[in-house]
Amino acid sequence: MKKVDFQNLILFENEDYLVINKPPYLSSLDDRHEAQNILDLAKAHTADAQLCHRLDKETSGCLVIAKHPEAYRHLAIQFENREVEKVYHAVVEGIKEFSEELVDRNLLANNKGIAKVSKEGKPAQTIFNTLKTYYAHTLVECKPITGRLHQIRVHLAYLKSPICGDTLYGGNPLYLSSLKRRFNLKKDTEELPIMQRVSLHAYSIRFAGLDGKDISVHAPYPKDFQVLVQQLEKNA
Repeated sequence: MKKVDFQNLILFENEDYLVINKPPYLSSLDDRHEAQNILDLAKAHTADAQLCHRLDKETSGCLVIAKHPEAYRHLAIQFENREVEKVYHAVVEGIKEFSEELVDRNLLANNKGIAKVSKEGKPAQTIFNTLKTYYAHTLVECKPITGRLHQIRVHLAYLKSPICGDTLYGGNPLYLSSLKRRFNLKKDTEELPIMQRVSLHAYSIRFAGLDGKDISVHAPYPKDFQVLVQQLEKNA
């Protein structure tokens, strides 16, 4: 991955917090296989930087970074009390009409980092709303109340609406040939999926700053997610 310019990722900054638009494929924390990660980039910008939460490596979007310990504690309490509002957008398989659809199913993660719905797991709740339906797919708004590993992905799979590209939880890659009726692939070339990752983006976040005022930030779609939505629009 080419060197990331951290400054270009910043969506919001004050003396206490940074909110960035995390690119896909960049780890939040130290990753042995990668030369760079968000935490190191943030510390180069602000020495005392701490990540307030995490996003999966493949997931893009809003990530909050505290600039000092007091700011970190202030937001950690809000996360604990479930006062932080997070909204994700996902492209799922099938035509779904969700309206404040609550999935309240405990999740259990194994030591390989794979989660499943299980009574023995920890409580997990997510609310889903349909933003737009296409020919055979749906753009869904996902509002996690808790913050379990792979929560949105597993809850959508539970609704029989796996996220496109999420092969771990039953989703299939989405190819242009499946959307376009007259699609011709060049001879001797292999077709690649429109988006080569899980189609999930952390669209917005809202929390209270140290002064008690609301901080509300939304992250534009990265290029691959934007192209996917455009293709669905074109071929709806």
